[in-house]
Amino acid sequence: MPPMDLVTPEPWDALRRYTDARIALGRAGHSLPTQAHLQFQLAHAMARDAVHFPFDAQGLACDLEQQGNTTLLLRSAAAGRNAYLQRPDFGRRLDVPSRQRLKELSSARTGDSPFDLSIVVADGLSAQAVNHSAAPLIAALCQRLRADETQTWTLAPIAIVEQGRVAVADEVGELMGARAVVVLLGERPGLSSPDSMGIYLSWSPRVGLTDAQRNCISNVRPAGLSIEDAADKLFYLLRRARDLGLTGVGLKDESVLDRSAVPGNSGEQRQRTPWLD
Repeated sequence: MPPMDLVTPEPWDALRRYTDARIALGRAGHSLPTQAHLQFQLAHAMARDAVHFPFDAQGLACDLEQQGNTTLLLRSAAAGRNAYLQRPDFGRRLDVPSRQRLKELSSARTGDSPFDLSIVVADGLSAQAVNHSAAPLIAALCQRLRADETQTWTLAPIAIVEQGRVAVADEVGELMGARAVVVLLGERPGLSSPDSMGIYLSWSPRVGLTDAQRNCISNVRPAGLSIEDAADKLFYLLRRARDLGLTGVGLKDESVLDRSAVPGNSGEQRQRTPWLD
């Protein structure tokens, strides 16, 4: 007599192929199957580990400098990871030495034209996401900026901020005197996405900007939004922000799927894969 299957399947099991979300797990009696329960515990552990994963700021700086970029290593006002997690406001501002360093850099450029763009990289809540995706994303973006035939882009030194949150980029951009600032940082880990990087764009950066004054591109990771597609979206938003002189609720993403219209692209058009999370 064949062994009895103790797991009762769900009638919508076929939908699981379209998402990493925990759907149609079946049941064993009135409980989750053991395998699903263990997978949940593993995902939860991976999400917790991602928050404490070490940020390789020096390694990232080396990668970016090999691309031809100038980098600055800075820190937020959060002295360590515990302070960063317990006091979110500390992660939104630079520490005193970092602030002084940027002021000196800005003073040395007196009389020069302002930077068009300041790029900031921070660890956020998932350093592994930034360690993996930040350098390739910046390379893809710079390729598009250099190929832009409609306008030139002057870039500030790339600021790498340890223990940084989204708003720290506004202070960096303001002290740099940049017209726009882009920050790449690790997003809050989900139970199926411990390696997700977010991108935030602000026009006329200054301390005190609200989230309504920023644009966000989320879920940049191997199983989510690809580096090339994220670079396309960011390049589109940067050009529109420069044309309109604003970001946030007044700037809508109306980019098209045809990537052949993006400078620096091979012209290949790919089919995007829908995802749910």
